[in-house]
Amino acid sequence: MAEIKPTASVKATSVQPKKSSNIISWIAPIVCILAGYAIWRYILGNPDGFEQPDSAGGFWPHHKKPKSALNGIYEGGIIVPLLIGMLLMVIVFSIERFLTIRKALGNGSISDFVRKVQYHLANRNVDAALAECDKQRGSVGNVMKAGLRRYKEMIGEGNLNTEQKVLSIQKEVEEATALELPMLQKNLVFLSTITSVGTLVALLGTVLGMIRSFAALGDGGGAGAAGDLAVGISEALYNTALGIGTSALALIMYNIFTTKIDSITYGIDESGFTLTQSFASLYK
Repeated sequence: MAEIKPTASVKATSVQPKKSSNIISWIAPIVCILAGYAIWRYILGNPDGFEQPDSAGGFWPHHKKPKSALNGIYEGGIIVPLLIGMLLMVIVFSIERFLTIRKALGNGSISDFVRKVQYHLANRNVDAALAECDKQRGSVGNVMKAGLRRYKEMIGEGNLNTEQKVLSIQKEVEEATALELPMLQKNLVFLSTITSVGTLVALLGTVLGMIRSFAALGDGGGAGAAGDLAVGISEALYNTALGIGTSALALIMYNIFTTKIDSITYGIDESGFTLTQSFASLYK
């Protein structure tokens, strides 16, 4: 009977999941919508900014004859607070993503960092390569550091062949990458959603404004309905302008952030390739 040799198993990953709170994705939309209503109701809808204020007040005072263009936005109707809230969401999540991605980019150029690590590995100086990761302090550095730790372990590992060692390093890099990428892409869904939803909400406001315009024209008729007709048209145009502007800003910021994330992802892929190719060529 043939003897069955035990096969060496690849070590489990040492990368630990990151603990991160995503409470901003729950709180920010609600706060932004409430802030949008407050801006619309108490700033744009300040009674002092209208010649004929609605003294009754309430949830939606019907002020008339705004004294400035800023107060005129108030006549855009109840859809305006939602659009202002969406604009605030774009600003909040853009700032949040900027800070997160800026931290993920780390210090210095990613390509220069990878070249330095390649140089140290070519000289079989793993500790110097690890020191470069500590200096970089970004997502690429984190993934490279995880891979280098396993790289260093595999140099002295005698129970695995070269192919198994390379597989172990590759698995470590993949595990570290799987933990880094979700952090980079988190909350981008808000920007991508607002890009399309903002235009649709603006279209809804435009339709409501046009309905109001034609209703005023049908009820009053002639020159007597000119004032109500103008209010209805302004409601439509203000909603259109706010919605298009919000969607355009969201689209621009989304494209900027995805471009930055692509550069980080490319650096991570290059890091994994560097580690596996270096080990396979130097430690056969």
